[in-house]
Amino acid sequence: MAYQALYRKYRPTDFDSVVGQKHIVQTLKNAIDKDRIAHAYLFTGPRGTGKTSIAKIFARALNCTTDKDKIPCEECDNCKASLAGNHPDIVEIDAASNNGVDEVRSLIDKVYYAPILGKYKVYIIDEVHMMTTGAFNALLKTIEEPPENVVFILATTEPAKVIPTILSRCQRFDFSKVSDPDIKGRLKQICEYENYSADDEALQLIASLAQGGMRDSLSILDQCIAFSPESLNGDDVRDIYGVITDDDIGQLFEKVHNGNAEEMIDMLNQFSDQGMDLRRFVSDFIRLLKNSMLFTLSENTTLISEAQKTVLQKYFVNSDIQKRSNLLSDLMETYSKLNYSSNVLDYIQVALLKTLLKPVIPIQNSGYESRQSIQVSQKKGYDQSEKESQNRPGSPKIKENHKLSEIFWKSDVSRETSGEKKSESEKEKFDKEMLLGLLVQASKEEKQKDELFRSHVGNDLNDLKFGRFAASIRNYKPVASGVNFILIELNSDLLSDEANNLEDQYGFEDYTESVLGVRKKVFAITTSERKNLIKEFVLRQKQGSLPSPVQIELKPKKEEENFDVEKHLKKIFPDIEIIDD
Repeated sequence: MAYQALYRKYRPTDFDSVVGQKHIVQTLKNAIDKDRIAHAYLFTGPRGTGKTSIAKIFARALNCTTDKDKIPCEECDNCKASLAGNHPDIVEIDAASNNGVDEVRSLIDKVYYAPILGKYKVYIIDEVHMMTTGAFNALLKTIEEPPENVVFILATTEPAKVIPTILSRCQRFDFSKVSDPDIKGRLKQICEYENYSADDEALQLIASLAQGGMRDSLSILDQCIAFSPESLNGDDVRDIYGVITDDDIGQLFEKVHNGNAEEMIDMLNQFSDQGMDLRRFVSDFIRLLKNSMLFTLSENTTLISEAQKTVLQKYFVNSDIQKRSNLLSDLMETYSKLNYSSNVLDYIQVALLKTLLKPVIPIQNSGYESRQSIQVSQKKGYDQSEKESQNRPGSPKIKENHKLSEIFWKSDVSRETSGEKKSESEKEKFDKEMLLGLLVQASKEEKQKDELFRSHVGNDLNDLKFGRFAASIRNYKPVASGVNFILIELNSDLLSDEANNLEDQYGFEDYTESVLGVRKKVFAITTSERKNLIKEFVLRQKQGSLPSPVQIELKPKKEEENFDVEKHLKKIFPDIEIIDD
């Protein structure tokens, strides 16, 4: 007999052998026991979580003729025919290749024939989201009022693509990812059945790599057995899938902590040269940093394995927690961009270099000083005293007897969780009267002219002179325009603050003049601020109490000079050597 892949060989054949999905299994077993069989079911969830397997088991159970308690029994004629894949009343359809109206009409014609061998005719339609809208509509009436001996089981990974009228006619079961302990336990069983030796570390790595998919974990195990036929350990799995160990990540973090930039970059280059999965590395780094903060707060936590606690104790907990928090934020931001990056290594290196350049806010008398090294970066350009760092705008005021949770700066997130409200000065970046004073002098003609500026922003992102201005307001929505200003809307406080800071420090006037031929200031507000402003404007307009137009002072035009690219580059990179081609 030809070799059979593990995920096919050990596919569950009864409810008791299903890994995870206990709530779904129990519901279906009760439905059979109480004879409360619905006419249509929808199984949704990630790949490899048991949707099709449970659909087949349920179909087999519906037609099982045994008197035993175990259903399906796997011994009666119906069960045997189903297991052999030739039961005439259990029809499995792949909607990815049978997704048209004609295929659905052919199915409908057969639905009204009585079952041949079993009690029910069961139609399992896999990847149902691939069906066309016309096919869905053709199936709609049959699913709504099928013959009493017909059951539809629809399976999909993307329920959002199934039309609402189909969804509303089905009992929906949402399959969750299988937990790592459940996957590991099942893999251990299979290794015993196969007389194969695999250590706990290897099985844990496989469970982690599977990301909640039982089928994926068996495929990974199959590949690992082919690589190492006698036995399997953690190093074998890392060699195959390019997984970096927690200890290696800890050594890298130690270099970041000590400010060894060159050694850090060299170690990252080694990871890349060895073919390691760098996206997976960033994900694991984020997980370790998160666990290190949890471990700092609770040494006796059971959410972290003892092996990982050893790594955290050795490399992480002696570093400043604020530095870890900064790195965690940078890595999470970097991870979200990796799918669009042509050079993943560069993104990771830049994120870690940024951490080296950030000053650390020391913690005084926090009660955790025995666990943390109080550091202030001595790098060139960051020789700042503790007093200066605390008095820097936006920095928290560090007081004695601070709790550990208070070292995080009071951002909008921390305010939401603490219930603390923003001060009035923080809520509004601009005076309401000032914004109303802009609107009263705005005109549609100016707004139409400024559409040219909006279309230029996306094309200027890589411009050496105006790229940072364009990047700060990309995807903006115009609110109002006047002869010397543009009022724009951005999605968040963070984006609007960045744009307004650029306006305050440098001004957008040169940029707007280069595009429109007119010098204009740019004011940025958020979506919620824009809505409140429009409401206030309409109300005040009805009351006849709008303010007078505000006077706008434009930044003076700088003396015209040719933009010297070489001079600009040397200013940014003093040691750069420019060679003429």
